[in-house]
Amino acid sequence: IVCKEKIGWRPDASHLLVLTTDAKTHTALDARFAGIVQPNDGQCYLDSNNLYNKSAVLDYPSLGLIMDKMTENNINLVFAVTSYVVPLYKEYSQLIPGSTVGLLSDDSGNVIQLIEEAYAKIRSKVLLELVGVPDELNLSFNATCLNGEVIPGLKSCSGLKIGDTVSFSVEAQLRACPQDKTRTFTIKPLGFKDSLEITVDFACGCDCEAKSVPNSPVCSSGNGTFECGVCQCHEGRMGPRCECSMEDYSPSEDNSCVPKGGSSACSGRGDCLCGQCSCHANDFGQVWGKYCECDDFNCLRFKGALCSDHGRCNCGFCQCDAGWTGDSCDCSTRTDTCMSSIGLLCSGRGNCECGVCQCTQPGAYGSTCEKCPTCPDSCTIKKECVECQHFKRGQYTTEDSCNRICKNEIRVVDELVFRAKNAMNCSYKDENDCVVNFQYYEDETSKSILFVVKIPECPEGPDILLVLLGVVGAILLLGLVGLLIWKLMVTIHDRREFAKFEEEKAKAKWDTANNPLYVGATSTFTNVAYRGN
Repeated sequence: IVCKEKIGWRPDASHLLVLTTDAKTHTALDARFAGIVQPNDGQCYLDSNNLYNKSAVLDYPSLGLIMDKMTENNINLVFAVTSYVVPLYKEYSQLIPGSTVGLLSDDSGNVIQLIEEAYAKIRSKVLLELVGVPDELNLSFNATCLNGEVIPGLKSCSGLKIGDTVSFSVEAQLRACPQDKTRTFTIKPLGFKDSLEITVDFACGCDCEAKSVPNSPVCSSGNGTFECGVCQCHEGRMGPRCECSMEDYSPSEDNSCVPKGGSSACSGRGDCLCGQCSCHANDFGQVWGKYCECDDFNCLRFKGALCSDHGRCNCGFCQCDAGWTGDSCDCSTRTDTCMSSIGLLCSGRGNCECGVCQCTQPGAYGSTCEKCPTCPDSCTIKKECVECQHFKRGQYTTEDSCNRICKNEIRVVDELVFRAKNAMNCSYKDENDCVVNFQYYEDETSKSILFVVKIPECPEGPDILLVLLGVVGAILLLGLVGLLIWKLMVTIHDRREFAKFEEEKAKAKWDTANNPLYVGATSTFTNVAYRGN
């Protein structure tokens, strides 16, 4: 890490260090079992063969020392380890900024792919690093990432590609006045050589101090200096306007120094002079108040630190610095640590408490509750990732946010295999009305894998011949039915008419008498053979 000249890195090159192993590592103090007690000093010790030559003299480096040297030399660390030690190195990765962990196969055949994926993962995130910030200065960040939304309390952006631009704004708050009135610190993106150096000039005094009036008439006719609206009394004088002389002290005035319900004057932490409490000095801090009831050291502590070193003790209560809250200022108000890759706090499955996600959805886990193979909404969330990662379509592809949101590995299979735990089978209809089947699975290294069935289940198209025959048959059937209905109606009508005729015929009365108007027929015959006269 520190032997830059020996390695031969170019000044403007990206520094990537790959550690491949299948075993656990040694840390500081482990060498004491061999009698080596001298701490590692973080210097370069290589012999002519480029081998480390202080293994019998110096102890192993601590994680803190490794982290400092990685930051100092702009090095990104990739742990390429086997499944046996992945959980251990994941813990190390959380402590070392700019590092990542990849699962190495037993034959190390995927080491090149692993390095490429790790490098892409490292370069897809920008995390601001602070170097040399004074303890008296509190910094708060606001990030503007890809979607243009300003996220308060965030000093990192992820899901980036080459050419993307993000911006950060920084607000500084002075918590105390340092001895050195000018301090310099550095803000830099982790793993990059570029940095921003900031010089701060602390103005601890007020302009009104230069306008102080010695022996001011405001301070009881010249018994003090009037400065910034307050009387600084001369020795032997006291009171808001230096109106009281310590020589005029009377024990009867002690009653005005006892609080209501109190048992001792000035709470036992001061002297009653001229009817007013003069608080004693204290090795732990300041004591003040009308009855000396207030101080700056009797507040709640967290891990032995007063107000967790994130606030100021004021009369028994912690006044927290910006970015902290709680009775002992031990609770961070940052939400960037709870922001998931899909832009939701704790992935919508928990609450962000003190900068840490508390998962409330049964089965959810992970730093942002992003892991939940058994959650009801897992299929809905992963559906869009299948669409953009496998089919190159969908909402995430349109919004160009697929790489930022979806960190899954896509594996195409012919059919889904049953898994007893950490898996959920899902299906949905795509834009072509086809059913896509996939399985969401979290392996033992908490890696998210989506098994997608190669061929979606699409409905078969219509058979043209069957459709044509069906249409023709339907027409003929409708015609035959219509003809039968017409024939039936005609038959019914004829039968009704015939029945009506028969009914009228039966009702008719016929007269059998001779008709007077009737004239019988007269027939005339001519006998052609008759020759008479």
